[in-house]
Amino acid sequence: MADESLHERLSNPSRPVFLLGDVPPGEGTVPHKCSEIANKFVSRSRMLAADGYIVYDIQDEPGRTDEERPFPFRRVMDSSTHAALLANLSGRECLVYKCVADPNFESWLENNKTIGHTAINLVGRASSEGSYEGPTISEAMNIVASKEDVHFGCVCIAERHTLEAAQQRGKAYPTEHLNMVRKIKAGAKWFISQAVYDAEPTIRLLKDYATLCKQKGIAPRKVVLTFAPVSRKKTMTFIKWLGVRVPIETEELILSAEKPIERSIEYLCDVLREILSECAGVGVPLGISCESVSIFKSEIDGVHELFRRLQTILLDSRGSPWKVQWLEVMPPAGRIDDDDDALVAFDPSEKVRTLLFGVMVGAATVSLGVILGGKSKHA
Repeated sequence: MADESLHERLSNPSRPVFLLGDVPPGEGTVPHKCSEIANKFVSRSRMLAADGYIVYDIQDEPGRTDEERPFPFRRVMDSSTHAALLANLSGRECLVYKCVADPNFESWLENNKTIGHTAINLVGRASSEGSYEGPTISEAMNIVASKEDVHFGCVCIAERHTLEAAQQRGKAYPTEHLNMVRKIKAGAKWFISQAVYDAEPTIRLLKDYATLCKQKGIAPRKVVLTFAPVSRKKTMTFIKWLGVRVPIETEELILSAEKPIERSIEYLCDVLREILSECAGVGVPLGISCESVSIFKSEIDGVHELFRRLQTILLDSRGSPWKVQWLEVMPPAGRIDDDDDALVAFDPSEKVRTLLFGVMVGAATVSLGVILGGKSKHA
């Protein structure tokens, strides 16, 4: 199990998966600065027992809402390029996000495959209104499914699975679980949620998804729940601008606290506990992803503490013994040539030794990299 690739870990229903999210540097950032930024992220997260990183594809999303964006939009470098840097520096594979609203989607996909990424997450258009170039999400899924050695997942949004959202769409009942099963039939191997700040919609979605899969005779694909701590009102406003449902009492609870980041972490831990309690036995395999949606240091540091605590909660809920250990692993990537900004394809045969933490559940290693062999050293 320890030598599974990231897409295999995401697809494997018998084990949880733990991911850490990152955003690429701004578009036009010089190569040596990109390397510095990537190295800083890897160095800060090295002590976390993560299976890999998520690298987001940031879009302007002007059609999302009429409200002003709290943080100004800035274009970022290509997600697959930044992912290659992270993989090379850390020895951890990346799940690369890609918005399908790209007229060069197919050429991007080929380049991404050439670089060596095998796991991508497809994101649809921000809004059904307006005009967009590139394939629809259905067309993009068909394109990726036809390729060898590339595996994909999709997003799931619990906020769509509320009675209020159904009424706004003229539906008698929410339909996000139907979208998920449709995407499974198109080849999706996993789902990544939007940031969770309200347990109720997620619980409803997971239960309805599990029930529909059972009715259709389909094995539920893993759902990775995303969490993002907040310490400032501006970040909370941005979270809500992104479409995340935050109950008013939750916002007041966090922002009125003496230490908002600590209260946010405690609250999100309680949210996960409630989800696990209410969805115990439904049969949907789960994972955890943590991210910061801002550049504030307190929130970035909070992501790491939140990651450790959520990982403990999810692993404890499984009822089997687990422990942390470090392993010698090899990075799945090649390197970035700073001289000409050329991207060198991944070379798994290049055995670079790196010390990283892993997680043991029962007697099987379930996170972190490719074991080179030899004796494991326990923390």
